[in-house]
Amino acid sequence: MDERLYIVTYDISEPKRWRAVFKLMHGYGEWLQLSVFQCRLSRRRHADLVSTLDQIIHHEQDHVLLMDLGQVESVSPRVISLGKEFNPVEREPIIV
Repeated sequence: MDERLYIVTYDISEPKRWRAVFKLMHGYGEWLQLSVFQCRLSRRRHADLVSTLDQIIHHEQDHVLLMDLGQVESVSPRVISLGKEFNPVEREPIIV
């Protein structure tokens, strides 16, 4: 599967929209810290995420950044992490 690793960060000006974005992001990635998520996404999931975020945010007041770190299998992020260790999100089986 062609997946890429993304760091998604956002600044949402209204608490209700912030909570909606935070809840949405939990379905797409791993929470790193306030308003920052690490996501492992296929092209389709990336497009779904962007589309849904586009519907939630107010474009004149809010800001969302999606930073593409590269293909999951070959990415070697150079990250300086003070405090808790940074680990790229791993693929895990989903049990339904």
